[in-house]
Amino acid sequence: MSKKQILALQGDITKQAVEAIVNAANNTLLGGGGVDGAIHRAAGPQLLEECRRLNGCETGEAKITSGYRLPARWVIHTVGPVWQGGNEGEEELLASCYRKSLALAAENQIVSIAFPAISTGVYRFPLEKATKIAVREVNNFLKKPSSIEQIIFVCFSQRAFDCYQEVIQELVPES
Repeated sequence: MSKKQILALQGDITKQAVEAIVNAANNTLLGGGGVDGAIHRAAGPQLLEECRRLNGCETGEAKITSGYRLPARWVIHTVGPVWQGGNEGEEELLASCYRKSLALAAENQIVSIAFPAISTGVYRFPLEKATKIAVREVNNFLKKPSSIEQIIFVCFSQRAFDCYQEVIQELVPES
């Protein structure tokens, strides 16, 4: 078996050659701004059609669709929490996004998956706090047997990339 891998890179999640990408979606799953809008534009109108049939998604949950015109075969849609100051269960909801997305990936025998920095854009989750939750959750998941061998955090900004690099080195020393 190959070594399981967690890494960060700066780039466009819609261009990643992985089996699945994760969409930081809103509760409707019908597209929006940021990563969500970019994924819907790149995948094409069939993604919106399939998402309409899913009847939305609760915060902290995840649902899977085809990738359509994306290089990725699958899109896992998860709804991160809006940051309210930290006293509304935001950390647990964000952790749940990663756990539920990874569980869906494993159920579908996905080997490689790319995540954006969920909730750190317009949902205002503090980047450093969100990064630690993300890296902790994926690292814990990879300790259990599953199909997943590679997890990539695709960072849009240099600041996010630097933050992920630092936290990965801190929490996953063998990376």
